[in-house]
Amino acid sequence: MEKIKKREKRRGLRFLQMIIMCIIGIAINILGSFLANTFSWKVYLDTVGTVLAAVFGGYIPGVITGISTNIFTGFLIDGTSFFYGSLNVLIALVSAYFARKHYLRKPLGILVFILSLAAIGGILGSAISWCISGDLKDEVGNHELFSAGHWGEFFHSIIANLYIDILDKAITVLIAAIPYNLLPTDLRRNLRYRGWQQRALSREEKDEMMKMETRKTSLRTKVVLLLVVFSLVISGFATIVSVSLYRKNSVEEKKRFAKETASLAAAVVGPDIVDDVLALKRAANGYSRTENLLKEIKATSPDIEYVYVYQIREDGCHVIFDLDTEAVEASEPGDVLEIEDAFREYLPALLAGEEIDPIVSDDAFGWLLTIYQPIYDEFDKCVAYACVDISMKQLTANYIIFMTKMISLYLGFLLLALVFGWWFAEYSITFPVNTMARGANNFAFGGSDEGLVESVENLKNLEIHTGDEIENLYNALVKVSSDSVNYVEELEAKNDTISKMQMALIMVLADMVEGRDEDTGDHIRKTAAYTRIIMNGLRKKGYYTEQLTDQFMHDVFHSAPLHDIGKIGVSDLILNKPGKLTDEEFAEMKKHTLIGEDILDKVIATVPHSGYLIEARNLAGGHHEKWNGKGYPRGLSGEEIPLAARIMAVADVFDALISKRVYKPPFTIEKALSIIKEDAGSHFDPLVAEAFLAEEEEVRKVAEAFGNDMGKLLREQF
Repeated sequence: MEKIKKREKRRGLRFLQMIIMCIIGIAINILGSFLANTFSWKVYLDTVGTVLAAVFGGYIPGVITGISTNIFTGFLIDGTSFFYGSLNVLIALVSAYFARKHYLRKPLGILVFILSLAAIGGILGSAISWCISGDLKDEVGNHELFSAGHWGEFFHSIIANLYIDILDKAITVLIAAIPYNLLPTDLRRNLRYRGWQQRALSREEKDEMMKMETRKTSLRTKVVLLLVVFSLVISGFATIVSVSLYRKNSVEEKKRFAKETASLAAAVVGPDIVDDVLALKRAANGYSRTENLLKEIKATSPDIEYVYVYQIREDGCHVIFDLDTEAVEASEPGDVLEIEDAFREYLPALLAGEEIDPIVSDDAFGWLLTIYQPIYDEFDKCVAYACVDISMKQLTANYIIFMTKMISLYLGFLLLALVFGWWFAEYSITFPVNTMARGANNFAFGGSDEGLVESVENLKNLEIHTGDEIENLYNALVKVSSDSVNYVEELEAKNDTISKMQMALIMVLADMVEGRDEDTGDHIRKTAAYTRIIMNGLRKKGYYTEQLTDQFMHDVFHSAPLHDIGKIGVSDLILNKPGKLTDEEFAEMKKHTLIGEDILDKVIATVPHSGYLIEARNLAGGHHEKWNGKGYPRGLSGEEIPLAARIMAVADVFDALISKRVYKPPFTIEKALSIIKEDAGSHFDPLVAEAFLAEEEEVRKVAEAFGNDMGKLLREQF
């Protein structure tokens, strides 16, 4: 529990450090912008804090600093800052990436860094400004580049902004590069916020984690793709809804404005002047004053395209007032105009003097919103209509501006969501899961006891603390692994005890058999030692490598004492006869191989899958077979004889030659070795004999050891 508290405390301190870094970065951005505006510098200095936070803190602090700066300035200083948040996020991402790739260490890298940031601010930023305002002169002032050449205002605006932005970003990058190269590497690493939910991995370990293959798609990719899809869907839907509502509200606002303007025009005209104008034209009393008032009304807004007064009759529109415009010359009072197609369906209502809904038309006069406001006399009779045409063409530009703002705004938050999604997926899912998978894999293939224990310790040292189901899974994995190691250790201890008991029983049984033969002495122990010498010799020479596994060598060595177990079924008179055996007695003696096989078959039937018992059977039944096929009990030849039996044949004969028997004195070691050499290829497997003879020094140690301290040690092995 104490360890968890310390871990959570470190985690909290790292998070607090990141927040402080972001606050400092936001303050630097605002201060830089304030100084640039106060002293009218030709640079912005509003991304210095973002770049510093990204270079030293990484992606997350950089992005938070960038987007927070725009939100803060948008609320408190300039509302348009909201729509440039995506630029600050992109600048943060590029800065963090270049710092991670050590671009700030080389002049060429710094140059590429500067140009990349300038492209974001100068080109993409100018494009957003153009779409929002349609004018970049405020951005570049009267810079000489603005009017250079003849390729168009937009192109030269971009060039001018890029020129200024290169200077701005050069200053910004140099401010970051100087401390980056002066600070010690360890301090820079401690400043970087990664948000580890486990023990921090080295770069090599991270690279290894990222290279881990999955059957289809990694969790990180799935999370990021899910975020991308849902963010795009939500952003797209929000943009469509926002633009739709904006369009609807804009049209409604136009209608309200047109209605108010038409009502004002109707009030200015009045019902009394209508008949006079129709009769006297411009000579009517008050005509000029009323016309001037209508002109003043039209001049109140550039959106008012036309202002006119008509009396609607069956034969058409009788002009009362009409104002000249730059595009269209006004009709004279009394003129009769044909009713336009867009208004024909409303003709009955107009003839009846009723109010009609606003009419949107797009014809030779342009895209217009028309309001017909009835002018009533004292008897509530409609004597004319005051008409106002509001231009709608600005709505398209407004839609584009609004959509650009929305897209830019949503893009900033989309990038923010993607960065946080990528960060969360990497540090809270990908790395913990992959490190657990690697730890579990190492545990599964740990091999030796030491390897398993080390794998468990490595798992414990991961210290995964995501605080969710992944941490639960990690704790369960550590517990299962630890319990498994404990179980294996207990099992091995029990197996070791059982193995020792088995060997003790084998030796008791072998000693019982050996005790009936007065001349064998330490025969079973010495032959076992010789088998190990032979097997090591075969390995050295590279013979029978596929068969000579560690398990095979273990089984042969430990089952060697049972090679003469069949003698338990042979008469003592034959075993201890001082003279030569008769043919009948020898035939009886040879049966000990088959008796031994039968005994061990019964044991194997009770304890199946026991390797050492199988090899003991091979030894008991085949150690008197000969390479040339003239041995017994079955007359097997060559590799038909089990390898264990071919090994025992050499060990058994050699020990018999140098040992005293009731029917012969012992041979010298030299004589015994020469007999083994002579019978190689006839009695013995030539490769086995060769390996035995090559280990003469070891053979002599065993042959001469029994009776001294080494013999005692050899006995203790059993």
